[in-house]
Amino acid sequence: MGETDERAWDGSAPVAGGAVTVSVLREAWADPAVPLPAPATARAAGADLRANLPATLRASGLVLPPGGRALVPTGLALAIPDGFEVQLRPRSGLALRHGVTLLNTPGTIDADYRGPLGVLMVNFGDASYTVEHGARIAQLVVAPVVRAAFVAVAALDATPRGAGGFGSTGTA
Repeated sequence: MGETDERAWDGSAPVAGGAVTVSVLREAWADPAVPLPAPATARAAGADLRANLPATLRASGLVLPPGGRALVPTGLALAIPDGFEVQLRPRSGLALRHGVTLLNTPGTIDADYRGPLGVLMVNFGDASYTVEHGARIAQLVVAPVVRAAFVAVAALDATPRGAGGFGSTGTA
């Protein structure tokens, strides 16, 4: 299949080979040997994001005790095209094997944010977990943003569910 020269749905984002281009800047302190985000397989929805620890923690890693949480640095900042967001999602293997996941999931990185990218990790496991320098800690998923207008109304239309909340649709 040949390369395409397309634009995003709103015409704002350059596209190379059908992929939205997200610009990545390494912070001055970051280890350049840590790979940039990349999908693990050709059909993966997310790009693996790696921990890029400060020089003082690179050898020992960052320890998350049971119940502990930390903002894990990546050493990166992103420029996301208008009309898109980047979602930060947990890695299923970390959750299954160690009880380690992300808080505020999925986390949203807005197109106008240009600061450092950190990953808020939590250890729900029963043993300490060490985040190693360069370890894959999360996934980045680029997604289109649909803008909505919120309009005040006097009443909402009726539906069969109505105001039924948590568990109101049953369990079967």
